[in-house]
Amino acid sequence: MNVDLIFQIAGIGIIVAVINQLLSRAGRDEQALLVTIAGLVVVLFILTQEIGDLFETIKRIFSL
Repeated sequence: MNVDLIFQIAGIGIIVAVINQLLSRAGRDEQALLVTIAGLVVVLFILTQEIGDLFETIKRIFSL
């Protein structure tokens, strides 16, 4: 696993948290929830790509 991946996910989390706080304090709770869900979806897409790469590596190592 690459350290850049951890920093990328942490960066997305920080940006989403800041935007969420700004929107919540402005009284736009619905938009804040949508931003949080969008951030979660982006991180899940990144993780699914990495898990797919992991399975491909395992297949290659064990010649499956």
